[in-house]
Amino acid sequence: MAITLLLSFTACNAKIKNAKTESVKIYGNCGMCETTIEKAGNVKKVAQVDWNKDTKMATLTYDPSKTNQDEILKRIALAGYDSDQFLAPDDVYAKLPECCQYDRVKKSETVKAVAIDEHHNHGGATDKSTETKQEVNQLKSVFENYFALKDALVKSDGNLASAKAKELLNALNAVQMNKLSNEEHTVWMKVMKDLIFDTEHIEETKDDGHQRDHFNTLSDNMYQLFKVSKQETPTYYQHCPMANNGKGANWLSKENTVKNPYYGSKMLSCGKTVETIE
Repeated sequence: MAITLLLSFTACNAKIKNAKTESVKIYGNCGMCETTIEKAGNVKKVAQVDWNKDTKMATLTYDPSKTNQDEILKRIALAGYDSDQFLAPDDVYAKLPECCQYDRVKKSETVKAVAIDEHHNHGGATDKSTETKQEVNQLKSVFENYFALKDALVKSDGNLASAKAKELLNALNAVQMNKLSNEEHTVWMKVMKDLIFDTEHIEETKDDGHQRDHFNTLSDNMYQLFKVSKQETPTYYQHCPMANNGKGANWLSKENTVKNPYYGSKMLSCGKTVETIE
């Protein structure tokens, strides 16, 4: 069994480039806690969390060029679980199932650690307008790179779409969840892994047909994120009834004029705007 676990752990590490491993304490009670903690911390090919419910110790394995211990622990805290560095929001902790509501023995120390971290991030400033601007910017780069990917597919340019997907992937990995609004964070936790999954597949191929298959589901999840994010200008949610083998497919655009990313020049104007997001 020990050999099997070792091989499994080694295989996991092999998927993460330049893997760095650290052990930290994360508070929780049961197997349900384990599932939530690991799901919140894991990011495909970037970070892997293995938490032990008996010892309360977690092994963090991650690519230090793409993330760090703080970012992983913040995601876990925002899912309801304290560490010695970051405290879960009280309202999120309160919503945990009764069996998962662990004793918050490190609460006062953790609050201090969070305060220090926020001071570091904002240079000691507490101006709410500055914080709001940073929160908006967290997703602005994601949205702009999504639009660039959409435009590449409108041109039916698989090479360009792959390059734009790589930029989108970088933007997704750069999002600091602690700077998202509560609504954004809730949706982000729901769609993050699928956004990364589809973007990786688009980046890994030059075949615009395969790219469009993943752009379909990417757009569905991106739409959920747009709906809870404040926009400076309107965004248009558009629909093509013929895409996706006649099942229909959607996408988001900065302009109301339809430019179909699923067919390009073959049927450039096929579709219509079904919603304006403001």
